[in-house]
Amino acid sequence: MGWPGKLNLSWIPKHVVPKLKDPVDWLLEPSQPAIRYLVLTGLLGRPADDPDVRDAKEGMYRTGWVAKILKEQLPRGYWYSYASLHRPKYVATTFKLYALADLGATAEEPRVKKTCEVLLLNFLRKDGGFGARYGGGEDEGHFCTTGNLCRTLIRCGYGDDPRVLRALDWIVRAQKEDGGWNCFPSKKGTLDCWEGLSAFAVFPRSRWTRSIKRSAERGAEFFLERELHREGRGEYSPWFRFHYPVHYYYDLLVGLGVLTALGYGGDARLRFALDILNEKRRPDGTWALDAVHPDIGPGASYQMRPPYEPEPPLAWAFEWVGEPSKVVTYKALKVLKRVKAATRS
Repeated sequence: MGWPGKLNLSWIPKHVVPKLKDPVDWLLEPSQPAIRYLVLTGLLGRPADDPDVRDAKEGMYRTGWVAKILKEQLPRGYWYSYASLHRPKYVATTFKLYALADLGATAEEPRVKKTCEVLLLNFLRKDGGFGARYGGGEDEGHFCTTGNLCRTLIRCGYGDDPRVLRALDWIVRAQKEDGGWNCFPSKKGTLDCWEGLSAFAVFPRSRWTRSIKRSAERGAEFFLERELHREGRGEYSPWFRFHYPVHYYYDLLVGLGVLTALGYGGDARLRFALDILNEKRRPDGTWALDAVHPDIGPGASYQMRPPYEPEPPLAWAFEWVGEPSKVVTYKALKVLKRVKAATRS
């Protein structure tokens, strides 16, 4: 069940990209109704009651990536193993739900709601955060899991759930003095930990508390003052490769997506990352999928052995590495749209 453990993309058809300067027509093809839905709403601004939007939203549960993921869901609302909802990476239940929410699926679909409830039941920790339970259980939330699950649950329609609201407050409390966050014991934040900001970005601004507003501003400044890439002695190569799914990893497109969603599209400190984004655009107007996680290509320092990974991750992807990517192209165009809107205002 699920995609094979060894990355086998033989079932994925090669994309045929029209030779157009604007790739939106390619993204709107009916073969991937989830991408069509995202483009109609996120790029073209169509309302929820638009007939094309309704058709695409309903269609994603019948065909394409969303339908395939849900087809492999087990009856109790999980994938792979109920005893280990977060492992093995990246085929376990958490990663499937993250992707479903990214692609526009919500708890209006009963199968998605079932998974949301499974994770809320199993991942809520005593301190208000979310974390996977291994061994005898944990009292403390884990930052990456809390940020990812908050963002995902809000997208799925759980923005009013008290458990999600407590977890947002947990993210505020977990922030470091420098404005960043860290998954590991440290007094300093890292660009790798973007998930808390991503949760704030999808939470309606009208519902931000004063503490969330302050936390989001401090977190954004942490990324902006580093120009989304300056950390450590030199450039970290995987940050310059675009991926999907991203799971809990960071790259420049992830950073641009979060910061522009928070309203910083006009900040001059995004220029370095935006230059990279534009340089990576292909002549046909698309962007390629550069790598699949875990990205252990040139310049990576990711550890694939214990204690970092108790068991080898199983790679999971929707598209071919090196080929035009509908997900990456949509995300890149969404960033550029926000930047354009910000510079006009």
